[in-house]
Amino acid sequence: MEFERVKLEVKGQVGILTLNHPEVMNAVSPEMLGGLIKATAEVERAKLRALVLTGEGRAFCAGANLSGGTSSNASATQERDAGAALETMYHPFLRRLRNLKMPLITAVNGAAAGVGMSFAMMGDMILAARSAYFLQAFRRIGLVPDGGSTWLLPRLVGLARAKELSLLGEKLSAEQALTWGLINRVHDDGELMPQALRLAEELAGGPTIALSLMRKLYWESPTNTYEEQLDAERQAQKEAGRAEDFIEGVSAFLQKRKAEFKGR
Repeated sequence: MEFERVKLEVKGQVGILTLNHPEVMNAVSPEMLGGLIKATAEVERAKLRALVLTGEGRAFCAGANLSGGTSSNASATQERDAGAALETMYHPFLRRLRNLKMPLITAVNGAAAGVGMSFAMMGDMILAARSAYFLQAFRRIGLVPDGGSTWLLPRLVGLARAKELSLLGEKLSAEQALTWGLINRVHDDGELMPQALRLAEELAGGPTIALSLMRKLYWESPTNTYEEQLDAERQAQKEAGRAEDFIEGVSAFLQKRKAEFKGR
């Protein structure tokens, strides 16, 4: 399925959502964000059980598309609100990714810069090609990290390294990102998508309701107290225990066979 500067391919129970503007290294534009919103709505409508997010061509996403230019007029500069598009366009998409009812894999096939790095960090599992790199590019144009970077990054790599990446704006290689705990796995370039699909298919064959609840618990845990998280786990376990997949999982365990989860 083709959307504006985005395409969605469905393979069984797995969706592959591809940023599709390779001429500008998949830099994000209002048109692309509109396409992403429509594509994620289709993912939810189709009730897929895993989603892979990647980029077309030689980059994952080079950040925001700045080709619109900026005004040098002093009064225009003072009145400009560089954060307005975040609230109206980027944040709705990021919230859709956070609230997906399925695991999300980001397959980083090249540069993940600026908000492209923010998109990459949304993955429950983050895979990178060996030639990929990550870049907090904001300081290079006089802006601050956005797309949730200042929340995600310190939780993945620690506060000191998060500030280093943002303040210096230096490239972080895939291998170093793995060492720092930013990503989960590094693959040779030609193996990235096959491995991402293999992992997605494995997750899609799992207990979808439980996996969705896991996502929710981990997203909420950084802002919960210990007692609040205990309560959240209790409620999530109640919901998971009512699913057919729980009965199948227990039956398979007792019968010493592989469970056949249906996502119900």
